[in-house]
Amino acid sequence: MNLFNSPLAITTIFIFIFLTIFTPHKATAATCLPDEEAGLLGFKSAIRSDPSGILKNWIPGTDCCKWNGVECHFNSTRVQRISLTGQPDENPKSILSGTISPTLSKLRLLDGLYLFDLKNISGPFPTFLFQLPNIEYVYLENNNLSGRIPENIGNLTKLYALSLVGNRFTGTLPSSITELTHLTQLKLDNNSLSGTLPKALNKLVNLNYLSLEGNHFQGTIPAFSSNLRSLRLSRNNFSGGIPASISKLASNLAYLELGHNSFSGRIPDFLGKFKALDTLDLSWNRFTGTVPASFANLTKIFNLDLSNNLLVDPFPEMNVKGIESLDLSNNSFHLGKIPKWVFSSPIIFSLKLANCGIKMKIEDFKPSETFFYDYIDLSGNEISGNAISLVNSTQYLVGFWAARNNLKFDLGKLKFGERFRVLDLSHNAVFGKVPNSVVGLQKLNVSYNHLCGQIPKNTFPASAFVGNDCLCGSPLNPCKKPS
Repeated sequence: MNLFNSPLAITTIFIFIFLTIFTPHKATAATCLPDEEAGLLGFKSAIRSDPSGILKNWIPGTDCCKWNGVECHFNSTRVQRISLTGQPDENPKSILSGTISPTLSKLRLLDGLYLFDLKNISGPFPTFLFQLPNIEYVYLENNNLSGRIPENIGNLTKLYALSLVGNRFTGTLPSSITELTHLTQLKLDNNSLSGTLPKALNKLVNLNYLSLEGNHFQGTIPAFSSNLRSLRLSRNNFSGGIPASISKLASNLAYLELGHNSFSGRIPDFLGKFKALDTLDLSWNRFTGTVPASFANLTKIFNLDLSNNLLVDPFPEMNVKGIESLDLSNNSFHLGKIPKWVFSSPIIFSLKLANCGIKMKIEDFKPSETFFYDYIDLSGNEISGNAISLVNSTQYLVGFWAARNNLKFDLGKLKFGERFRVLDLSHNAVFGKVPNSVVGLQKLNVSYNHLCGQIPKNTFPASAFVGNDCLCGSPLNPCKKPS
């Protein structure tokens, strides 16, 4: 008897074909190499806490190219990069706690490691990176890594970008970092690094972005490659003058931020040749003398901060097309009036001219655009008049400081927008009652004016209200009951 003609054989063959076609099975092309899967799962096992489930789909035996934060090479199952990002501001649980497992060294084709805002990733600099022959991009930002940057960091010769922003790294910047000649970005902000900078940083000829803000670096500024577009060194302990070598950056530099250091001497005239300059921050240093007249050539500058230095008159007439933020506060300027080039800017959002020797009526300050203002500081001048029109015409105002002037108006007529948080009108001639709307502010000071009446229920200290004609109620003395 021919078995293939029997009903049983036909049924068996049909079932086999059906199961072959329709039964799910794991395609070999969709899975990781066992070694790479082990490397990734080793990373997951070193994570002690994952409250928002960032790694919840990292499941053995599944396609690792579809795991959250894992990206594979095109048309391949080989892992190319890992990118995991927390969102602590939006979701406090979107963090990872643990360490960076060295098993990631099994990912031999990895070219990028991006760990952003995970907050509780701790441990030292991940030295397994030295075992990855193709690593090009390392971003370990806003985590909790600590210790020293390895002395042999210069062995990562293929790096195009290195960012260790927002960790707790200590010690000096190794001189071998000057061997990373492919680097285009070096970002080490907000750590606890110290010492002087390597003198041979100008060997980094491809570097266009250098940011070392918020550390404890000291000494003078070395020379840099002329390709640099952004130099951010604020909030350190650098000293000396701005060296002549900086003049070589004139053609490309757009951001020069040296604020909150111990620089001294005069502001060099050559800065007026930086035609591409967008942002210049020299605040909180000890610069002396006048601001160079060549600053009139900075037609593209949008952000200028020269505050808290020892600068003197005259201040040059600028030829800007529009400025976004200006801070000249706390020098020895006697501007007389708010400069006309500030009036005409259609995009300004921050104007800070505290203690700038301004003598004018505030009604004469008629900017072409007030809608976008968020910070106005005119404290410590001789400005008189009524500020109602100015303040009430700003949609996004966050803070208005005008202490120690001669302003005179009814406080009750001020409008506080949704974003309004800070108001300081102390030591003026403001009158009227304290409106209920002030309770929504974060900071308030209306002391030493001519205000009267009961203070609305609030959480401000008594110092916010003292020195007025007849204010009463908490936090001052209770109001007298009518007899």
